[in-house]
Amino acid sequence: MKIVFSKFEEKFKEILEKPILTSFIVLIILSIIVLGLSAPYYLNDFENFFKEVLAEAHGMIFDIAIIGILIFWMNATGEKQLRVRMYKDEIDDFRQWESEEAAFRTVGNIKRLNRHNISTINLVNCYLTKTNMNHLNLKGSNVNSANFSHCNAIDCNFKGTRANQTNFENAKMNQANFEGAFASGANFKDTFLIKANFKNAFLIKANFKNAYLMEADLSNCHVTGAIFDEASLYKADLRGAEGLTAEQLKNVKTLYLAKLDDDIIQEIKENYPELIGR
Repeated sequence: MKIVFSKFEEKFKEILEKPILTSFIVLIILSIIVLGLSAPYYLNDFENFFKEVLAEAHGMIFDIAIIGILIFWMNATGEKQLRVRMYKDEIDDFRQWESEEAAFRTVGNIKRLNRHNISTINLVNCYLTKTNMNHLNLKGSNVNSANFSHCNAIDCNFKGTRANQTNFENAKMNQANFEGAFASGANFKDTFLIKANFKNAFLIKANFKNAYLMEADLSNCHVTGAIFDEASLYKADLRGAEGLTAEQLKNVKTLYLAKLDDDIIQEIKENYPELIGR
């Protein structure tokens, strides 16, 4: 008896490990019980019984349409929130870890969050060097003191981000959008920023040494104390830039066709005439 019981128990466990088979067996057993108990009604009062079956079928459709869809939506929403929380937790786990693995894992989590339409991400002190961040959306994120050096961030959206003391050195960031960003003390040394948008951004004491700012929009930004030595400002728009002085521009590579306020142009003509047409 013990051997028989043991074999039965093993077989029962095997069935339970197969959910589809288990469900099928339960369906067969319940069908036999229900159909067996309903047999007298089939034989004696089929017409009325069939009406009641149809009424129950309509109720089942209503349950699937309303309750089923609602439960599915709630489950899907809950699973999404759990995934988002997991991606953010992984970013926290890799924060301040300066390694290639940390950088690529963090960027992977940013991409997953973007797929869930989430752009506001806490990347403070994150290490993101030599990664591919092209076309990512970091609008409204906090990237203070993060390291983006040598990364590819073409057409990346940094609109309204907090990027104070952030390192973008030698990154490729053509057409990046920094509109309204807070990037005081940020390091853009040797960075490619062709056609980048810095409109209304706060760039106080930012370092643009040897940066490529051709056709960049720096209109109405705050550049008090910013460094533009050896920067290429061909066709750059600097109109309305607050805190900008001719002295900041005296060592640029080129100002050819750059757009400047009249008072800055006059100051350049008086103090640094060699810049005109350069």
